[in-house]
Order: sequence, then C-alpha cells, then structure tokens
Amino acid sequence: MNPFFEKYDTPYEVPPFDRILNAHYLPAFTEGMAQHAAEVEAIAGNAEAPTFANTIEALDRSGDLLDRVSIVFFNVKEAHTNDSLNVIAEEVAPKLSQHRDAILLNETLFARVKAVYESRDTLGLTPEQMRLVTETYKDFVRGGANLPAEKKGELMKINEQLSLLDLKFDKNLLAETNSFKLVLEDSADLAGLPENVVAGAAEEAKAAGMEGKWVFTLQKPSWIPFLTYSEKRELRERLYKAMYNRANNDNEFDNKEVIVQYLKLRLQKANLMGYPNWASFVVDDNMAKTPENVYGLLRQVWEPAIARAKEEAADMQAMIDREGGHFKLESWDWWYYAEKVRKEKFDLDEEQLRPYFELNNVRDGVFGVANKLYGLTFTKLENMPLFHPECEVYEVKDGDGSLIGVLYMDYFPRESKKGGAWMTNYREQYTTPDGLNVRPVVSITCNFSKPVGDKPSLLSYDEVETLFHEFGHGLHGLLSQCTYKSLAGTNVPRDFVELPSQIMEHWVDQPEVLKMYARHYQTGEVIPQELIDKLDKAGKFNQGFVTSEFIAAALLDMDYHTLTNADHIDVNAFEQKAMENIGLISQIIPRYRSTYFAHVFSWGYSSGYYAYTWSEVLDADAFEAFKEAGNIFDPTVAKAFRSNVLEKGGTEDPMKLYLQFRGKEPKIEPLLKNRGLL
Repeated sequence: MNPFFEKYDTPYEVPPFDRILNAHYLPAFTEGMAQHAAEVEAIAGNAEAPTFANTIEALDRSGDLLDRVSIVFFNVKEAHTNDSLNVIAEEVAPKLSQHRDAILLNETLFARVKAVYESRDTLGLTPEQMRLVTETYKDFVRGGANLPAEKKGELMKINEQLSLLDLKFDKNLLAETNSFKLVLEDSADLAGLPENVVAGAAEEAKAAGMEGKWVFTLQKPSWIPFLTYSEKRELRERLYKAMYNRANNDNEFDNKEVIVQYLKLRLQKANLMGYPNWASFVVDDNMAKTPENVYGLLRQVWEPAIARAKEEAADMQAMIDREGGHFKLESWDWWYYAEKVRKEKFDLDEEQLRPYFELNNVRDGVFGVANKLYGLTFTKLENMPLFHPECEVYEVKDGDGSLIGVLYMDYFPRESKKGGAWMTNYREQYTTPDGLNVRPVVSITCNFSKPVGDKPSLLSYDEVETLFHEFGHGLHGLLSQCTYKSLAGTNVPRDFVELPSQIMEHWVDQPEVLKMYARHYQTGEVIPQELIDKLDKAGKFNQGFVTSEFIAAALLDMDYHTLTNADHIDVNAFEQKAMENIGLISQIIPRYRSTYFAHVFSWGYSSGYYAYTWSEVLDADAFEAFKEAGNIFDPTVAKAFRSNVLEKGGTEDPMKLYLQFRGKEPKIEPLLKNRGLL
C-alpha cells in the first residue's frame, strides 16, 4: 500500500511519516503528474465558456496527489536526506519541470485563463478571487505563455537544466560542509574555549569514532563559538578558511562552474521573457519592482553600516596593539576581538547569557508571546508520526478553542540536514468548495546548539533570535485564513514574506519578555535586571559588522543578476571586484561567499536576498505601532496585524495590506535607529 494513494489515517491527517518508504515516492510522483495532467486537460478542453469557477478556481484546486507527495518529499529531503532520496530527486526534478512547463505553455488553457483575466472587472469577484485571477494570469505570462513556439521549447530546456543545478549546488554544499573536521588532540589547543564548547567538541569526536579528541565542524553551533573564544589564532584561521572556502576547492564538489551555468541560463531565460537581466525579471514580481529600487535601499543602509564597521575594526585593532599582538586584524579575528571589546565596554559575555537561554524555556517563551498577542495555545502531542525522531509536535488552538494547525519543531544539526533554519508546510491552509477550512501543518527546522552531557541545549543569543524569526514565519502559515492554496500563508512576494518573521524578533529582548523565558537552566532564576541592562546597552554593538556583511551579500546577489553578459565569468574574481567596488573592508567578508550562497542559487532567493532588508523597513515601522500604543502586547494593534497581514496571505497587494494595518507607508528611519546607524 502506498500511503500517498489514500487519505492519511493519522491524527490531524498529518503525513504518515512512519509508513512512507523511499520506494513510495516515484510511483506517487508518476501517478500525481498523470492525474494532474488529466485534470488540466479537462479544464483546457471544457466546452463551456471560460469562467472563474471552471478555469481559474479549477486550476488552483487541481493536482492534489502531486502536491501531497511533493511537499513531503522535498521537505524531508532538506531535513533528513540520504543517497536514495538524492537519486530520486535527480530523476524527478526534470520531470516536474517539464510537467509545470506543459501546463504554463498550454495554448488552449492559456486562452481560457486570458479570457477570464480580460473580463475580470465584470465578474463581480471578491478581492481574493480578483487576486487569484491576476496571479494566475501572471504565472502563465511569466512562465512563457506568450512566447512563440520555438522559444517555448528553448524555455523548457532552460527550466529543466536549472532544476538540476539546484540539486547539484545543494549536494555539493552539503558534502563540503560534512567533509571538513578540525581535529584537536592537545588540550592546550582548547585555550579560551568555554566548558560547554569543549564538551560539545568531545561528543562530536566520540560520535566520529575519535574518543579522547575534540572535533569542530562547519556547522554554525560549532565554528562560531570556536572563532569567538579560541585563543589559538592559527586554528581560528584554519577553521574559518575551511568554512568560507566550501565548494570552492577545485574538486568534484566545486560550485564555481555550477554558478556560471546558473548565470548563463538565468540570463537566457530573462532575455527570452523580454528582460535585460535576471534581476529585472525577478524583482518585477516583488514589491521593489526594479533593481534600481533595490540598489537604492541597500545603498542607504550600506553607507552608515560600513562607516560603523570601520569604527568597530579600529577598536579591535587598538586592542590588538595594546596587547602587543603585532598583527593586522583579519576576518578570522573578528568574532574573537568583537567579544573581547564587548566584554571590555559592556562587561557582557555571550556565555553569561547562554545559561538563561535553555531551548525548552525559549520555545515556551515564543509560545507565550504568541499567546499574549493572539490568544494561541500550544499542546505537545505524543505518539505522532515523525520525519525524524528528534522532532516535537504541537497542537495549536485559537483563543476560542478552535484548531489553528499542527506545528512540527526540529532543532539540531545532523549530517543529513542542510544548514540554516527555515519554516515550511507539510500541508497548506485552504478552504474546500463545501466550506471546510483545512488547517495547515507547519514545520520549523533549525540547526541549534545540541545538549551536551548532562546539560540541556543552551542557545546563543543569535539562536534565540533565529527561533523567534522562524516562529514568525510559522505564525504566517498557521494563522492563514484563505480560500486558495496558492494565495495562503507565506505565498506572498519575497520582499514581504520576511515581515511576519522579522517583526517577531522585536520581542526577543524586551525586558518583560525576557522575564517570561530567560530562566537559569539549573536554578530556575529569572535573568537578573543587571544582565538585562547590559544586554540593552550592548544591543547595538557590532551592528556595523552584522549589517555590512549582510548588505555586501545582498549587493553581490544583485551584481551577479544584473549582468547582461554572463560569458567568461570568473566567480572568485567577480566576487572580489564586487566587494572592492562597494568598499568592503578586508576584515569582513560577505555573509555568504558565492560558492555557498545557497539562498540565491538553489533556495529561490535569487535577486531576492535584499528582501530581508526591504522587509526590515516594514517590520521596524510595524513594531513602532506597538510602541506608540504604549504596550508591546496591545490587543488592538495585535488584532490589526493578525487580520491584515498574518491571516491574509497573498490575497491582496502587500502594500495595501500593510497600509490597512498601519495607516501609512513605512519609513527607513526606524530600521537605522534599531541598528544604531543613525
């Protein structure tokens, strides 16, 4: 029995992960594409005149089996892959690309979609229906429906090749991340490292069959603490260079040629679609609309950020000189000396905070914020099907007791999981034709510091912010109240999708929120006011670095994708020139160097990494609404944000939704103020 071919007989109808075998995927994909193709053909061949119901709505509701298998397969592949799943992905990716193209390039079907689109103003549609018509028509046009026949064939080949590049880029990056280990045998090499970092490295060594040694990896919970505390400069350099040279080593996992192929194919596709470059094609579908608008925003933030970063570098160089270091500050020194300067200026050490950020307490704090804002409750569910044994599952209910959805949480790194943190759905929210509101199944996946020995998982402050951030995405998916899958939850423009996630970060360091979740893991003591005060005073410390490394990466993304000629690209030389052009100082590298910049090559953020900054203008301004109300949990403001943003998905223009919430357009000043860059 193939679980995908029957209704899920599970609590809340979550995917039956415990019954799904690798052998089930390909047959389900094959049957799913066949069923979807038949449904689409029936819509295209309908003898009745095209209407919203028999064409646009019918398309949105088609492909249920294909949706079900795709959403499980690709989510599990990201969180817990294996060789078998990789082989299946390589076989199915080009088929899915061909299948999608066959729909979007179907001339008979497009004629029906176009007919409804052109008569949309006379049909008495709701705003959501109008949005669905507009977005469906746009999908077809941006999918090549208006191209001549010979160009359609060229587009299909490009799309197929791009789908395979995504797999290759990710496969290379995961292999490179897993292949390097810094193995230490002499305890003297551990100088400066906190006890929990040393213990974690010992456990990593034991798991790798090297008991009695210490192993540091290229996972963030491993390399960042090492760079922050290790007194061994040559070892910091070795580990950092291994991190930033991933997939850039002239071996079988090198991504440089993959990037060149991406750039050529994306430019070819953009030109086919009538755009001068890939960025123009992508951004036209976002709030920003043009690359010029993106560059304009990024430069407004870049100038004060790099000025502040230079001041920060000078502070660190002064400390090196005072200590008799006799060397110039380098990028692998930044974490170490930033921490020393912070301790000197603010008497605050990251390790002072970590005991108060026990994972379960932070998770409960996130839940508590959602309860105070939106009335949500979270109940842990036992004996649920899991895609990995470490997962937790929660039932989420509204204040009136009605079901909001199901939430999966997956916290820790493993070799089968890609890096980073993300939110996804195992089921989208939607409403059936007979009015049943199908509630979503949401998953939040992270790579946090693991429990070590008898100590629980103690998070860094950055990891706490990450959990709040991803939970904001989770709320966007969970609170969705839409009719159509394609408009529900996080199905919004790329530069709007980060608003719900980033606004949640504003609650992290609020004193009354810290007192909700920041409790010492041993004593249960609430974080003392003295530490809260130090955290507040140090809140804008190192923001020159944090902002500069991010904006540098966003500008690198735009520079690649505004190319109008992608021939003869030397990836390393291009990156170096791009950074020289903006004046990035040598002590900082972009947050993601090209060969591991998965966001813009394989994860769908191409010409879109700027979206975090664009959305930050929105989230900083949006949080001002709570501050202006005099209560960070103000029920009126929270209700307005929920009803106008979190529940609406992509059912209306995003700026219209924001204006309905805020009553005015956002300004950039709150962003600069929050980062201490004014």
